[in-house]
Amino acid sequence: MNDDNSKRRLGRGLAALIGEMDQLPAADVGARPALNPDREVPIEFVGRNPRNPRRYFDESELQDLASSIRQHGIVQPVVVRTIADNRFEIIAGERRWRAAQLAGLIEIPVIIRDVDDRTALEIAIVENVQRSDLNPLEEAMGYELLIADHGYTQNDLGEIIGKSRSHVANSLRLLKLPEPVREMLASGTLSAGHARALIPTSDPIALAKAVVAKGMSVRDAERLAQNDIKAQTDPNHGQTARKDEKDADTLALERTLSDVLGLDVSVNHKGSGGHLRIAYKTLEQLEEICRLLERR
Repeated sequence: MNDDNSKRRLGRGLAALIGEMDQLPAADVGARPALNPDREVPIEFVGRNPRNPRRYFDESELQDLASSIRQHGIVQPVVVRTIADNRFEIIAGERRWRAAQLAGLIEIPVIIRDVDDRTALEIAIVENVQRSDLNPLEEAMGYELLIADHGYTQNDLGEIIGKSRSHVANSLRLLKLPEPVREMLASGTLSAGHARALIPTSDPIALAKAVVAKGMSVRDAERLAQNDIKAQTDPNHGQTARKDEKDADTLALERTLSDVLGLDVSVNHKGSGGHLRIAYKTLEQLEEICRLLERR
């Protein structure tokens, strides 16, 4: 119970805990910082949080921010925690820290919040997600860390970041993709919509390359995936299809329902009726399905 309450408080009290971070653009030097720094510390005494899910930083954006910092300094302090005497680990503001190094700063302003490992990870993930600083793969990996290491449920995460449980579930589905496709997703070559369409296909890597090479839209990628799935169910590989092969509309419906629920959904027609199958892996997922049905 106490753990659940602390998770909910984190979501509502994030700004109070770390200050109103980044509410001003970096170049807006006419405005005052939202929170004054606790102190200035040598930049070499500050290091990144190795468990922060964010791994990718746009080099051109860092250079732009570095230019602004050279001219105006750091407008918003970096939030850190103490890890040893005169040694600090970043909780929020790694982009500013990186740009400050490029700008050649010797010291940076910091706000010190001495929190434990779990809270530092929570803040890093929530702050980045709320500001859309994570790519889809980093976001999914962040959710996985909180679920695996700290006992979060998908509902907990949805409440904290202000998104639906199905958004969290669909993010986690991206982790099913093979590594080459994940790399395309992380680099921005492939969007989350494209990637989700490829999850149930027989060869996501080959199809992802085709999607990128041909510049396909998400809808085109979905059609490509549907054709692949249909081929998997047809032993004649494009010759005479089986009578029970699913048509394109049924496959599209399955995809839509899967995206809404964040779970694998199967629709099978039998005459004028049929059955709908929703696969779940945890009791939490089953409870969420029950809640959705009860609300209807």
